[in-house]
Amino acid sequence: MKKIAKILFLSASLFCTTACSDFLDQTAPSEQPGENVFESTFFTELAVNKLYGLMTQDATYSRDIPIVLSTNSDCELVDGLGTDANNTTHERGAMNYNVSPGWSKLSNVWDAMYSIIENANLIVEGINKSPLLTSGDSDQRAMERFKGEALTIRAMVYFDLIRLFGDIPYKSESSNPDLGNVYLGKSDRDVIMDELIKDLETAITLLPWAGEVSAYTTERVTKGYAHSLLANIALSRAGWSIREEQKNGYVTADKNSDPVYPTQRCDDATRTKMYELALKHLATVIDNGTHQLNPSFANEWYLINQRQLDETYRENIFEIPMGLGVSGELGYTVGVRMNGFSTLYGEQGNSSGKLKMTAPYFWSFQDGDQRRDITCCNLQLKTENNVLKEKMLGNTPFAIYCGKWDIRQMNEEWRQVAIATGKAKWMSGINCVRMRYSQVLLMYAETLNELASGPDGTYNGASTRISTARKALELVHTRAFADANKSEAENYIAAINGKEDFFEAIVDENAWELAGEGFRKYDLIRWNLLIDKIKQFKSDYESQLFSSKNSYPEKIYFNYSNDDKTSIDISSVTWHGIPSGKSSSDYDDNNNFWGKERTDTKGQAQLTVNLPSISSGLVGDNVAVINRYLLPIASTTISASNGMLHNSYGFSD
Repeated sequence: MKKIAKILFLSASLFCTTACSDFLDQTAPSEQPGENVFESTFFTELAVNKLYGLMTQDATYSRDIPIVLSTNSDCELVDGLGTDANNTTHERGAMNYNVSPGWSKLSNVWDAMYSIIENANLIVEGINKSPLLTSGDSDQRAMERFKGEALTIRAMVYFDLIRLFGDIPYKSESSNPDLGNVYLGKSDRDVIMDELIKDLETAITLLPWAGEVSAYTTERVTKGYAHSLLANIALSRAGWSIREEQKNGYVTADKNSDPVYPTQRCDDATRTKMYELALKHLATVIDNGTHQLNPSFANEWYLINQRQLDETYRENIFEIPMGLGVSGELGYTVGVRMNGFSTLYGEQGNSSGKLKMTAPYFWSFQDGDQRRDITCCNLQLKTENNVLKEKMLGNTPFAIYCGKWDIRQMNEEWRQVAIATGKAKWMSGINCVRMRYSQVLLMYAETLNELASGPDGTYNGASTRISTARKALELVHTRAFADANKSEAENYIAAINGKEDFFEAIVDENAWELAGEGFRKYDLIRWNLLIDKIKQFKSDYESQLFSSKNSYPEKIYFNYSNDDKTSIDISSVTWHGIPSGKSSSDYDDNNNFWGKERTDTKGQAQLTVNLPSISSGLVGDNVAVINRYLLPIASTTISASNGMLHNSYGFSD
């Protein structure tokens, strides 16, 4: 399974650029490519593998992109409350939208991402000049696939840089020896996205579907991912974003817009064109059938934690391959918290669980939705008297762990590596999933609802397998329910009326399905809902706290799933009060139940200290710039740009 992860480091000496500035070029002079690299499919593949290798760095997709930089949203928070939320040179402050250009992580991410782009440029140019590209045989087809991979990876990286920084330098060619094309200013992000769409249209013609060619599993970019990524870019191109200045012909938002740095989107005609483009590519993925929903949401995440590819459904359209013990912080920096030594999981005795979920998000799930107890983990693994036990969390309304990455589900191979690692930080090797089929269905439902003016309308170019937006949403929603509860889930979908209400249902489903995976914030941004939804979650917490419906019970009860009381049966937790027909006497130690006092109804500190600090740089009383969700360019990057770069949105250089 991990072929790429095992050999990606072999190609480290194949590439570099000339000895130029560290502004865009991050490779070493000793890595100058040989002239014959692209005259061999073997060496070309190693060059492509290096792209995958560069995506396993902490500063790219092993940690920073999917985990740290993709918070905060309405349901996902960085581990930073109170005064920590004002630390401008640490993720605790930065992801609460209080960030300084002096934060070192900014330049680390910038440099690492542009290194991937530079290497992709070299590959595309080398393949275009290769005699193998016109050989008319299997070597030509291999080279075409490699080019498609490089184009798609480059598009993904540029797209993520845009989502982090806004307008950025765009460079689709390798660096010249005279440095004439190295020192670049910013390009408009819409112009860049238009170019990325063109590149992906080319890549689609070159790539196979997953499984169509033996080496092309979902651990490599394939035709399905190129289609899906293109659609995602098109929807972002059609959506809202904060601008460095007013753009003529664009629509300015009537809310969440700064007078100096307005939030705008393209004109209506371009917006419709982008939605139609997205519909075309999403429908292609759906109709092809290579990618499907795994019928079990739980099994989907069990396989991810087991580091096992799903070759049956291929719901994960693209997973960046990580290496066990080498890369991947999914399960460590985000996931079920381990707090203490364990012979079962190694001597390290701790995982950071840096990304948290919120209480209003936890309580938003419909009864019977199995995603709640997979996504939200209200317990931690804690050592007491040298025994590792599952312990329920107390009053942690803004510190619920994300359970999608679960140390308890990892396999024996992982356990042996963790034990051998000792007290050092461990790398899970869990792949970073960049696109799931459920995302395709949600984007499709959104797109078709917009174009067809409602959930039941049809539109030219829609999928022949799923003709309405309602059906696409229904597939995602009902998958999360057991057979006994599916009728209630179906009734929920059937009761949604009208285009606007259906859109709101898509927004909700996006959270229930994707929270913790690094996508929610960016969808809220393009919908111009990031501020509104964060304010809503804060308001919901206050109203739920004092609600007569007792949304936060003072005491919950649960049962253990084993006799030594080290494992908790989550299905037994009385989240919504004592069940009908039961009394408190049914929940005592004689029946192996244990009551946990909860202080949410007494948590004034949450209201006066923690709640106001969350995302305070975006929704606080004295924000510097309205809707400033973007990161500044690092001061060191600006210093190295030969005067070509500057900060905007009120950030200093």
